[in-house]
Amino acid sequence: MTQTIDIDIRGQICPSCLLLTLKEINRNAAAIRSGAVKIAVLTDDRQATATIPATAERMGFRSAVQHDAAGYRIDISGNA
Repeated sequence: MTQTIDIDIRGQICPSCLLLTLKEINRNAAAIRSGAVKIAVLTDDRQATATIPATAERMGFRSAVQHDAAGYRIDISGNA
């Protein structure tokens, strides 16, 4: 079963959105790669929907962005 780490960074703007997310990715990189953990980022900063997925993918992870009334959700999971 995959554990989800939720990061609620609504109200933050880049680059702090990216930095806070990178901190969690780096802390849990091995578990994310193994599929044991995925990260769900909640943000209302539209710029983060470009910077976070691009950075995660450069690091070898998959990412997906969804938009809803509360803002954006960026899912980061195992190897791309």
